[in-house]
Amino acid sequence: MTEVNLTAPNAGSVASSRGEDHPWRLSVAPMMDWTDRHCRYFHRLLSPHARLYTEMVTAAALVHGNRLHLLEHNQEEHPVALQLGGSEPDELAQAARHGAEAGYDEINLNVGCPSDRVQSGRFGACLMLEPKRVADCVRAMRETVSVPVTVKCRIGVDDQDSEADLQRFTECMVDAGVEILIVHARKAWLQGLSPKENREVPPLDYGRVYRLREAFPQLSIIINGGIVDVDATVTHLQHVDGVMLGRAAYQHPWILAELDARLWGTPLPDRVELLRRMRPYAEAEMARGGQLKHIVRHMLGLFHGAPGARRFRRVLSEGVHRPEADWALVEKAISALGPMRQDAA
Repeated sequence: MTEVNLTAPNAGSVASSRGEDHPWRLSVAPMMDWTDRHCRYFHRLLSPHARLYTEMVTAAALVHGNRLHLLEHNQEEHPVALQLGGSEPDELAQAARHGAEAGYDEINLNVGCPSDRVQSGRFGACLMLEPKRVADCVRAMRETVSVPVTVKCRIGVDDQDSEADLQRFTECMVDAGVEILIVHARKAWLQGLSPKENREVPPLDYGRVYRLREAFPQLSIIINGGIVDVDATVTHLQHVDGVMLGRAAYQHPWILAELDARLWGTPLPDRVELLRRMRPYAEAEMARGGQLKHIVRHMLGLFHGAPGARRFRRVLSEGVHRPEADWALVEKAISALGPMRQDAA
């Protein structure tokens, strides 16, 4: 079982200084192969307030590749941030400019991904070992764009994981002008653990993130890692400025609606009605050559915990790969739920 450290000096006395108006109060993490534009459109229906993030895009791909494809998003997604991966200041500055020109509300630098592919490109979590280079990258981007430039990092890397190491890294970020730091409350092992294991094996240390917020009151600290329910989110918000959800928001997306209701008083929608609000989007995407399977895969967990959820998933999973699959399949899956009371929806 993963060890979770919640200790912090004067725990409970560190409250967000921005409260309900903080733009980063709730966000959904950038997740490779998961948070594509179809997912973000769906998440926006669930939460009018959450800040959404793209999958990581490498700066090189954005500078030299198909920018129209890589930067495509819907106006309904806003506020939405573009996450970049890279380690060359000039290249990142160019990529940030393209992102800002495309209308993204924030440029985020990935300093937390531990995968071998990312390490071989000299970006991601390995950059925590080079805080001055990260600072140079941030400065170059900030000099190029007017939207916020933020950093997402870990609490440490390999054996460089003391509280002093994290504070030195954070000092470099502050010197570079960073105002928003998103901290995954686990260290990253660059050798010996897979990306999946890096999300589960290193113990969570929320207390270290809380103390970072105390040590740098001028910074907005957003906490990420292992946060899976509404009550935990509310607890974290007593200590930091915002909470970023990862897999919980994807696997059990209804939590976004529940959090929007808890944090902003938004009325809880009916789950079936909300799902049907995806129909115009899905049909428009299919009309331009898209496939239903690429859209509905993000919706499989919508009814998690509700009666008929397993039947709903089975109907979609078994039928969505057929060439003729269209919105009628979603309606069939809705019918498989059986009668749902409003309070269960």
